[in-house]
Amino acid sequence: MKKSRAVSRSKSASKSVSKKSLVGIVTGSPNDLATVVKVRDTLTELDIPSEIVLASAHRTPHKVIAYLERAHKEGVQVLIGCAGMANHLAGVLASHSHLPVIGLPLSGGVMSGLDSLLATVQMPPGVPVATVAVDGARNAALLAARILALKYPEIEARLEQTAKRERARYEQTSAEALAKYIKHS
Repeated sequence: MKKSRAVSRSKSASKSVSKKSLVGIVTGSPNDLATVVKVRDTLTELDIPSEIVLASAHRTPHKVIAYLERAHKEGVQVLIGCAGMANHLAGVLASHSHLPVIGLPLSGGVMSGLDSLLATVQMPPGVPVATVAVDGARNAALLAARILALKYPEIEARLEQTAKRERARYEQTSAEALAKYIKHS
């Protein structure tokens, strides 16, 4: 029974977005959840199913590995590793998975996120991690969506609509700022 369910899920996944999580958001500390939830919120805005998992590369590496095994079986297609300071989480995800991994370095500690950024972006050959800005939750979600849009045309369409809304919001805000601060002669 399980085998046929997995087969039918993969067949339907090629036609439309799955209801199961497509993006696994893994964070190393409960202190980071306020930022990490912004990743999930952006994915939800794009109607992309995701899940947040709390597992530390240093404190609970067995949970990271167990999650990756489950994620592979359940059809997760993109991973986002979120951590601060000595951020090895994204690298651990990438070293134990063939899935695309996005590293989201988080601020905190004495270096305000620079240590996390450097730890995330400096991966050895064969362990690729795409890295976004420190605390760049929205961009991490949008990058995950762009990766998924290669397979799911409906996600590409939602990304296009989101980009149009964001451009319109920028134009409106710019016009308001110009009207407020610059007098026309």
